[in-house]
Amino acid sequence: TAGQKAELEFLHRACRDKRECDRIKAILLASEDWSVPMIAQALRLHETTVQRHISEYLNKGKLMPENGGSDSHLSEAQTAELTEYLTNNLLPTTQAIIALVDEWWGVRYTVAGMTKWLHRNGFSYRKPVGVPHKCSAQAQQAFVETYEKLKQEAGDDEPILFIDGVHPTQGTKLAYGWMPAGKKAHVVETTGSRTRLNIMGALNLNNIGSAVIREYDTINSLSICQFFIAIRETYPITQKVHIILDGAGYHRAELVQDWAVVMNIELHWLPPYSPNLNPIERLWKVMNELVRNNHYFATAKEFKEN
Repeated sequence: TAGQKAELEFLHRACRDKRECDRIKAILLASEDWSVPMIAQALRLHETTVQRHISEYLNKGKLMPENGGSDSHLSEAQTAELTEYLTNNLLPTTQAIIALVDEWWGVRYTVAGMTKWLHRNGFSYRKPVGVPHKCSAQAQQAFVETYEKLKQEAGDDEPILFIDGVHPTQGTKLAYGWMPAGKKAHVVETTGSRTRLNIMGALNLNNIGSAVIREYDTINSLSICQFFIAIRETYPITQKVHIILDGAGYHRAELVQDWAVVMNIELHWLPPYSPNLNPIERLWKVMNELVRNNHYFATAKEFKEN
């Protein structure tokens, strides 16, 4: 993955052990579609050695030679303290963690040794999740508390639905996947078609299989009202339904709010800039993974049917 490559690039820059450097270079070159013979020639290694380096990394995550690495160890208490600190504080490099451990306890680690410690204790090298700068942590926390109270009051009699729209396009969505190392990357046809669908969905966390999905020519206040009717095909109108949704203009339209009253639906608003609080976003993510990722749709008809 891109995160693994970034970690390997950093390890290579910091590494002082030539054998470990060769292992890292072999893995990086393989990820760039170099063949084993090409890597062997560039690094002046035997082809079987290159194959072994790549295989040991893919199967075991191994980067160090058998007699490499550090003999330094942290106590159980030190491990717990460092784990808690790294969970709550983002340190950008392995070197920074090594320096911290040395400063706190006088224990010295090599880059490879600390990398091994991090993997063993459940850490991985990846980007943090971005949150829109305009979102309010206080507003989000207040919503969570309100939602917990709503769940208790609604019980099993009044379903709570999260709704939102999504607009998938016909254009091929390329995504990461496992491929044979040392060979050319898998080729997926692409298209620049701008054909897109306008889909509304409603997700009940207590019954995910009952998700309500409808497609519309466009998503506006009228289609939201039509979607409320679709929801009532699953939930009888005598049963009060709670709907949680964002504050998009067509959601807040007077027509929508009046129609919600007619349909025995109570609307609850998410805080501004808070898609992370709407679990239906994860449903759209799964949809992309199963249907769109690395899939070429030759025609708009094929795209819509899939």
